[in-house]
Amino acid sequence: MDRQSTPLVDPSSPVFRAHLGGKLATLATQPLRDAADLSLLYTPGVAEVSRAIAADPKLAGTYTSIRNTVAVISDGTAVLGLGNIGPLAAMPVMEGKAVLFKRFGGVDAVPLCMETGTVDELVDAIARVAPTYGGINLEDISAPRCFEIERRLQERLEIPVFHDDQHGTAIVVLAALVNAARVVGRDLATLDVVVSGAGAAGVAVTKILLLAGVGHVVVVDSAGTLHTGRAPLPPHKQELAALTNRRGVAGGIAEALVGADVLVGVSGGTIPESALARMAPDAMIFALANPDPEVHPTVAHRYARVVATGRSDFPNQINNVLAFPGVFRGALDCGARQVTEKMKLAAAYAIAALVEHPTADEVVPSVFHPGVAPAVAEAVRRAA
Repeated sequence: MDRQSTPLVDPSSPVFRAHLGGKLATLATQPLRDAADLSLLYTPGVAEVSRAIAADPKLAGTYTSIRNTVAVISDGTAVLGLGNIGPLAAMPVMEGKAVLFKRFGGVDAVPLCMETGTVDELVDAIARVAPTYGGINLEDISAPRCFEIERRLQERLEIPVFHDDQHGTAIVVLAALVNAARVVGRDLATLDVVVSGAGAAGVAVTKILLLAGVGHVVVVDSAGTLHTGRAPLPPHKQELAALTNRRGVAGGIAEALVGADVLVGVSGGTIPESALARMAPDAMIFALANPDPEVHPTVAHRYARVVATGRSDFPNQINNVLAFPGVFRGALDCGARQVTEKMKLAAAYAIAALVEHPTADEVVPSVFHPGVAPAVAEAVRRAA
């Protein structure tokens, strides 16, 4: 059947019209008006620049677009909430990411969707194309492979490698929690936090909260709470179990939420209302699965003073676009070779500081706040 005639495609829909022909194009930065321009931009003039770069590779950052260009790379194995849909179906998402990079950070981004493979194959393929980019933004690669791929690329490359599903989410969650804690009059060190989900986002959120000094964190996956007595666990969950749940809470999400101050949902599952009722007064619920949160905001408000989601049609949208354009802008500008934990913390605090007087309905700035990316970029530059 012709793809255009499948029931999933509605050519009259505003969504499909907005994506018609894709969302990206190439824009030349120099005019090509006549033969003189042609001789400068291409042969014979370009040969002089190529010879100079061959003699001194550092000149590529000055005389090519590399320094301001990021590759947005995915194998399509964990796209949004759609799962393993492959590289072609991932392209609209990666194109959208590139649009956000340009709009909010002034960073040129190139979608690069590849057939999936082993960790070795993907690391090698990405490393081979890396010389022509100033940074690598990994996107929508399934866990636990994503952890090893990012780690090995960071060790192998001398440019920033940033898995946004992990660290972009974590940065914005911390920013929101800093301000939510202000709203309810609490310090981070006194909070009991439950993270529902131990995938890419759950791992990174847990680590950044602990780094920021959050008092106690319990991580829950589909089989229950993570703790050192639970076996067998894959390596990334073993690490989380060793870092969290000092009280040895056992059971599932209902047991973990007893007396909890904060719920961060990054699992895509559903959390029953009866479990929410066991949370502490003035609770904070960040239900971030998109488009269907683990807890609908109207339900969450019955048990929490501050509610956030990943959606744009409710207050307090936890959106990675608050983080990644500024993070890469700052890293590229200062020539950073990696995005460090210190840089991630600085980015989170910079986002939080843009909300001068937080309220229950405003713990993070709007994604269209003009100061977000510049503030994050400056914080990242200082931290670097």
